[in-house]
Amino acid sequence: MAGKVGFIGLGAMGGPMALNLVKAGFSLVVNDIIEAKTRPLKARGATVADSAEAVAAATERTIVIVETTAQAEAVIVGRHGVIDGARAGHVVLCMATIDPFAARDIADRLAARGMAMLDAPVSGGTVRAQSGELSVIVGGERAVFDKCQDLFSVMGSRSFHVGPLGSGLAMKLVNNMLVQVNTVAVAEALVLGVKAGLDPQTIYDVVRVSTGTSAAWEMRVPRILAGDYEPGGTIDISYKDQELETAFAKRLGVPVLLANVTQQVYQMARAQGLNKQDGGAVVKVFERLAGVSVREGNK
Repeated sequence: MAGKVGFIGLGAMGGPMALNLVKAGFSLVVNDIIEAKTRPLKARGATVADSAEAVAAATERTIVIVETTAQAEAVIVGRHGVIDGARAGHVVLCMATIDPFAARDIADRLAARGMAMLDAPVSGGTVRAQSGELSVIVGGERAVFDKCQDLFSVMGSRSFHVGPLGSGLAMKLVNNMLVQVNTVAVAEALVLGVKAGLDPQTIYDVVRVSTGTSAAWEMRVPRILAGDYEPGGTIDISYKDQELETAFAKRLGVPVLLANVTQQVYQMARAQGLNKQDGGAVVKVFERLAGVSVREGNK
């Protein structure tokens, strides 16, 4: 599809995704509530708009990647939102991780004005957002998905059409639940091993070639051993996602025992002031309870 593309939400994920689109030659109109986040895009030739309404009025497709369901609702269908500026035929790509039921309500309100929406959350964290190697998980009409492949192919290395609208978010929540539960298991295992007198590096080396390994093990443990908790995704965002997962499961009547239990570990981490650290910082909860330091044990 030709024409200008809107991009709303230039945070840790949205910022590098938008930059990749500009580098690929797309003409962007951008907006963020924090003006400083628009500057790198403006420096690369993007136009800065002062509202979501203004973004939509100047574009044919608008990408929205904000943090919460309430923010997505406000930006897309709220006062001075996308719905107020867009014309019939406009396509909204909601790439935020939000409540699937709310996404369907938003899509219905857009459809009443002749506009289409895809829910297209991404997976891969900030590193893959920067490299353009995200996984894009999409729900919505297949024809609309096909028309947006030009965007998906720049922001990600893989895109999946997984079903009708809301399906992308459902799939993202399933994936996130696995990672978050596994991250807590990783933290427990490391602290248990260190308390037992095992060398942390040895624990990592043995598990990564044994049956206990996982993507979370490979992703989290090297950073924990290095004491690196710069966020690829914060404790707060993990907690927010688990709120979505458990609420979604309740709506569907599905028991999710581990999601509920591990969410309390993230809440304990938040209570310790670790809100803006990487998800792997949940190890500090177990270190404090067990009276050991994984990193100290690595020296």
